[in-house]
Amino acid sequence: MSTFFKWRTSTLALSLCTVFSLNIHASEAVVEPEQVYPFMSPELTPAQALTGKHTVGVRTMDITNPNQLNPLTGKTADRTLTLELWYPAQDAPTQALAHYDNVTRLHHPFSVQGTAYRDAPVLDSKEKMPLVVVSHGYTGYRTLMFYLGEHLASHGYIVAAIDHTDSVNADVDMINAPFTGFPSTLFNRSRDQQFTLNQLTSGKHFLSAHIDQERAGLIGYSMGGYGAVNTVGGCYDFKAPSISALTGVTDAQQIEVIARAFNSCAGGQYENPKVDPRWRAAIAIAPWGNQHSLFNRDAMSKITTPLLYMAGEFDDVSHYPSIQQLFADTQGEHTYMLTYRNARHTIASHPIPSVAREQEKDFGHYMEFTWNTQWLNAINKHFALSMMDCHIKGENKACEFLDLEGDSHQWGDLGEKIEPWVGFPSRYSNGMSWDHK
Repeated sequence: MSTFFKWRTSTLALSLCTVFSLNIHASEAVVEPEQVYPFMSPELTPAQALTGKHTVGVRTMDITNPNQLNPLTGKTADRTLTLELWYPAQDAPTQALAHYDNVTRLHHPFSVQGTAYRDAPVLDSKEKMPLVVVSHGYTGYRTLMFYLGEHLASHGYIVAAIDHTDSVNADVDMINAPFTGFPSTLFNRSRDQQFTLNQLTSGKHFLSAHIDQERAGLIGYSMGGYGAVNTVGGCYDFKAPSISALTGVTDAQQIEVIARAFNSCAGGQYENPKVDPRWRAAIAIAPWGNQHSLFNRDAMSKITTPLLYMAGEFDDVSHYPSIQQLFADTQGEHTYMLTYRNARHTIASHPIPSVAREQEKDFGHYMEFTWNTQWLNAINKHFALSMMDCHIKGENKACEFLDLEGDSHQWGDLGEKIEPWVGFPSRYSNGMSWDHK
């Protein structure tokens, strides 16, 4: 997503009357799943990135949030979200291994091989399993971070990754109308995250008897991070200059209406918002928005949910100094920031499918030139599990992986070798830095 853009008022009005949708299941040819993760020795893998003890199952499910407002038209309609659900499954499943089918930003179909078993029976256990909600960017899709879903489920979590309607690759024409879905994204991202938690912990479905009703985690990337910060209490603060810059609207009355609709908090609340106490941990990966001053700094200072920011040092989409400011503004006791040195914005996607190598608009959705994507994914798995185990399950051993200082490069000021970060094999922790409150 480009950092700077404008919708002219006429274009905005036209886009509101346009429904752009691609049925990827009907239109694409059958694509053979490709393996995007070659074998990596456990000796080289961060401790918390090692696969857990549970076999993993996966299912797809729709949930519907009724009578949801479109703030730019004033009309309401049901809002349906497709979820990918990973969960601990019974051993020795007879079901086939899952593959994850989607389209690139330019709508080229692809399929990547997973390690979960499609529709496998849920683990027969009396122990309740915490829920982790995963939220993609603009544009994206629910399996963009499938490696986190499979990994966390192998360690005893239920993971729900959202297809954010109006914001997935298949919904948006990135050539002719790349920002058609952006107003919906700004308005709905946090709402979708909170609704997914509410629906999965209160509705009747195949995981109802297994989900922990009191403990949950949240992971958001880019626009998903924009939503995650709000969901845990970073209230939006859209002002006239940012509204005008982001929408092209200059009429004062229109701007006032947009501000009233967009300036919500903690999943769509307006008056005396209260963060859902079930959110026990959150991770905001390359969160977008603070470069436009969209978060209320006083609200940020009152966030108490343990929160890990992850960012590339040269992020030119979400703007690294603006992410640093989010970290500085967040005053909670358990606030952390991981920086990937020499990285830009693309620090969360699964490895690139072959078809995405053909054009930059697809290529740039997956690749960091100075980083190996598989290694990025392994580090993300390590810290995601550490955050959830420490702050959701209360495992003291996991908290040790978050008790870090400074740079990871094992090179002292005088050239002396120092110990690697806890959980990382020696010589394989270069290129990162860590801050915490």
